[in-house]
Amino acid sequence: MAQRQFGFNTQQLHAGQVPDAATGARAVPIYQTTSFVFKDFAAAKAISSVEEFGFDYTRITNPTNEVLENRIAALEGGSGALAVASGSAATAYSILNITHAGDEVVAAKTLYGGSFNLFVNTLPKHGVTTTLVDPADPDNFARAVIDKTRAIFVETIGNPDITSSISRRSAGSPNATASR
Repeated sequence: MAQRQFGFNTQQLHAGQVPDAATGARAVPIYQTTSFVFKDFAAAKAISSVEEFGFDYTRITNPTNEVLENRIAALEGGSGALAVASGSAATAYSILNITHAGDEVVAAKTLYGGSFNLFVNTLPKHGVTTTLVDPADPDNFARAVIDKTRAIFVETIGNPDITSSISRRSAGSPNATASR
């Protein structure tokens, strides 16, 4: 029998999860555990070394997070998703995943403070530089791209007053790369 294709609205409620086999419960259970039990040492080793899929520690993944990740992937048409605890973590994971020492990021100079700190203070410690540009002129991003540019980063709302506080900080920061 062909797998039924659900519409977007139904997927928002049900994608990435099947009803609980033991109880028939439809709602996603919240697994309030930090660790999981293994059937034997070999299973624990295989899961911990990512040779097999399974749960070993909640900070890495757990069944509740897995449903959220699967649901987001289904809604976005992706092959997978990763749920993290904050936007800062999502930004750091994304940038660290695609950059290496010697690479560069072009970013709007109107970043939220946490993002600004990541790009101007933290990433340079790992050999990744950032060129900050004025997003008022979108062509500034294109002009700043070089061969080593791996990402262009903007935030729809960077900080409450959009430009003044970041402009002052970036102008005085010894680690900020000047706009080209």
